Amino acid sequence: MWPLVLVLLWGCLLFPGCGALVGPKEISGFEGDTVSLQCTYREELRKHKKYWCKESGFFISRCSSTVYAGDDGQERTEGRVSLQDSPQELTLKVTLRKLTLQDAGKYFCGVSKLGRDESFLVSLLVFPGTLRPSTQPQPTSTEDTRPAPSRTSLSRVSIPMVRILAPVLVLLSLLLAAGLAALGSYLLRWRKEAQLATETQRNEKVHLSHLNQTLSEQDPGVFG
Repeated sequence: MWPLVLVLLWGCLLFPGCGALVGPKEISGFEGDTVSLQCTYREELRKHKKYWCKESGFFISRCSSTVYAGDDGQERTEGRVSLQDSPQELTLKVTLRKLTLQDAGKYFCGVSKLGRDESFLVSLLVFPGTLRPSTQPQPTSTEDTRPAPSRTSLSRVSIPMVRILAPVLVLLSLLLAAGLAALGSYLLRWRKEAQLATETQRNEKVHLSHLNQTLSEQDPGVFG
C-alpha cells in the first residue's frame, strides 16, 4: 500500500498539475438525448481558457472539433455543443445535444496553459434509440377517441355494482335452494304415495284371490 502512495506522491511532484482538473470518466445517453457533465478545476486555473474536444489520432492523442468556453461566464454554443465556465464555482459545464451514434468516443475536458494543458479523458457512450424503454401510452384508434377509463375509475364503478348485486345473488341462491328442496320433497312424497298405491293394489289382488279360493272351496257350484 505505502509504495503505491509514494509513487502517486512522486508523480504529483513531477507533474504539478496532478488532480488540477477532475470530472466523470464516463457519460452515456440514447440517440437524440441531451447529456451534461461538469468539470471541476483548481483555483490557479480560474483565469485560463477552458475547452472541450474529441480525441483523435492513433499513436498520439490530439484534439479535434474543439469548442472553447466564453470569458464572460455566459454559455457559448457551437453546433450541438455548449460550454459554460463558472469561475466563481470553479466549474466548467459541458452540454451535448441531439446525440448521434457517431458522437460516441473519447473526449477531453481541458484547460489551456503554458507548457502542458490540464485535461482528463471522458468516454461518451451513445445507445441506439430503438433500445430506449417505451414509456408512452399506446395510440388509440381513430374510431374511438375517448380516453380509456383508468383502473381507478373502473374499480370505483365495479365496487358499488358488486355491493348491489351481492344481496340479489344471495337471494336468488336461497330461492333456488328452497325450490330444489321443495321439489325434492314433492318427488319423495309422490314416490312414496305411488309405492303405497301399488302395494295396496297388490294386497287387494291377493286378498281377492284368497277370497275367491275360499269361496270356491266352500261352495264349488257357485264358481263351477
